[in-house]
Amino acid sequence: MIEFVKPTIAQLSFRQQMLSDEETMAFNRKWGGTVAFPRENWAGWYDRWMLQTEKQRFYRYILAHDLGCFVGEAAWHFSEADGGYFIDILIHSRYRGRGYGSQALALLCRYAKEQGLDELRDSIALDNPSVALFLRQGFVELWRDEERIMVAKKL
Repeated sequence: MIEFVKPTIAQLSFRQQMLSDEETMAFNRKWGGTVAFPRENWAGWYDRWMLQTEKQRFYRYILAHDLGCFVGEAAWHFSEADGGYFIDILIHSRYRGRGYGSQALALLCRYAKEQGLDELRDSIALDNPSVALFLRQGFVELWRDEERIMVAKKL
């Protein structure tokens, strides 16, 4: 069982660690791999994603009760360019294959619906095994190109 937890600024070290881990970020190799998240950027990021959300953004850590620790992150944001809400589920590589991603996706969808959202989308690299996870959770393929698949779910 998991739950979403709003991290403190100090706890952003977990996000920094995930984004800098090559295995965790392997899905992002085509687009640069790991992502720098230096401490000096934390306050601005926290203000935008945790305080000034205005139904445009949601971000939480995923806490696994069986382990008693954070195992990943779950988020959504509204894309003005695409006119929809896009999600992010990232499970640290050392915790993958235990069902946390599936639980987090279901919880994120449930919470988004409770907040009045009517659809969630994600753009997933063709070689990313999480495509199957999304399809099992009721997402449908909207389109694909040479690099990615766009999936969506009506809530």
